[in-house]
Amino acid sequence: MTNPVPEGTSAWDSAQSALFEGDFGRIPEDAGFRGPVACSVTGISYRQLDYWARTGLVVPGIRAAGGSGTQRLYSFHDILLLKVVKSLLDAGISLQQIRQAINHLRERGDNDMSGITLMSDGVSVYECTSEDEVYDLLRGGQGMFAIALDGVVRDIEGTLIELPSEHVNDEAPLARGDDELSLARRRRRTS
Repeated sequence: MTNPVPEGTSAWDSAQSALFEGDFGRIPEDAGFRGPVACSVTGISYRQLDYWARTGLVVPGIRAAGGSGTQRLYSFHDILLLKVVKSLLDAGISLQQIRQAINHLRERGDNDMSGITLMSDGVSVYECTSEDEVYDLLRGGQGMFAIALDGVVRDIEGTLIELPSEHVNDEAPLARGDDELSLARRRRRTS
C-alpha cells in the first residue's frame, strides 16, 4: 500500500520524501563559516576575501575580524554573494559594475535569491526574475552571460553541508583582549 500524495505535492516530491526523511539541504541560520572555508567553496584567494571585506564589497555577516586572533565568520548568504562576485569577475565584468550588482542584491532585503538570474552584456548587470525578462534581454541579439542563482544556491549548500562550521549561538562572545585560543583555554578550565 502506498501513502497518498498530499494535495499540492507532486508524485516525485512525495516519493523523494518517502526515501529521505529530514531536511538535508538546508544550512542552519546560525552557521558561520571561516575565511578558508569561504575561499574553498567560492574559488577565491584569501587575499581577495580580505580585500573585499575591507572595502565593503562582501563583509562577513556573522562576525567581523576583531583584531589579532579573531576570525571572520561568513553566513551562507555571504558565501553566495562571494560566489556571485567570483562568477562575474570570471566573466570579465568590472569591479565597479559588480559593486553595483551586489549593492542591488543587498538592497532587495531578501536572503532567498534562488529565483533570480543575473545577466550581463559585459558592461551592465541585470536582474531577471521571470522568463519574460530573460527573453526581453536576449531579444536584442546582444551576447549575454547569465548566472541562475538557483544552481549556485544548490551547489553551495551541497558543498557547505560537508564542511566545518561554527554555530554562533553556541559560542560565548569574546571579551576585550580575548582571542579564540584564550577562549578555548577558559572553556577547558571550566569543564
